[in-house]
Amino acid sequence: MGCAEWNRTAKGAVIGAGAGGAAGGLIGHATGNTVAGVLVGAAVGGAAGALIGNYMDKQAAEIERDIEGARVERVGEGIKITFSSGILFDINRADLKGPSRIELAKLANILNKYDDTNILLAGHTDSTGSDEYNMGLSRQRAQSVVNYLSNQNVNPERFSVSGYGKSDPIASNDTADGRAQNRRVEVAIWANEKLKKVAQEKTS
Repeated sequence: MGCAEWNRTAKGAVIGAGAGGAAGGLIGHATGNTVAGVLVGAAVGGAAGALIGNYMDKQAAEIERDIEGARVERVGEGIKITFSSGILFDINRADLKGPSRIELAKLANILNKYDDTNILLAGHTDSTGSDEYNMGLSRQRAQSVVNYLSNQNVNPERFSVSGYGKSDPIASNDTADGRAQNRRVEVAIWANEKLKKVAQEKTS
């Protein structure tokens, strides 16, 4: 592992060191990003976390290179991907738009290559409409992505689905541009128990 690569993974390990699920959730809430909280809370830290970080660095680089219309971030020992709902869905719809299927098929190939991970799909909406409607729509959109990825042979047992409705905006809902940013699907990817165990055994 090169020095720059080690520094990136070690930084992820430090962020995650000693952070339990509750702490991760608090961090996620404090930053206005519950998906980030899930990733921080899932970290194991230390040398094992650094090995996991290296695994995630490689996966994140492939996603960033191959998937158009997706913002890729490394959070702790995991990966966060944000798809604008405008790329995936028409307004007030939960069925995938045709072009988005091409990009999701590419994502499925990468997920199958790096299969020692758990995957959370989280749907978000803008503030237009009722809380109940937005909660349902956000979950339906996340589920649509899960269904498509599962049809691309990604093991469905790796997935969990959450709908946040309009509760977790990343921009102001007072403007059209802000509302567009808030209509999104986020993907969280983190090490499963098998990968954590292997990493801990290698560094013990």
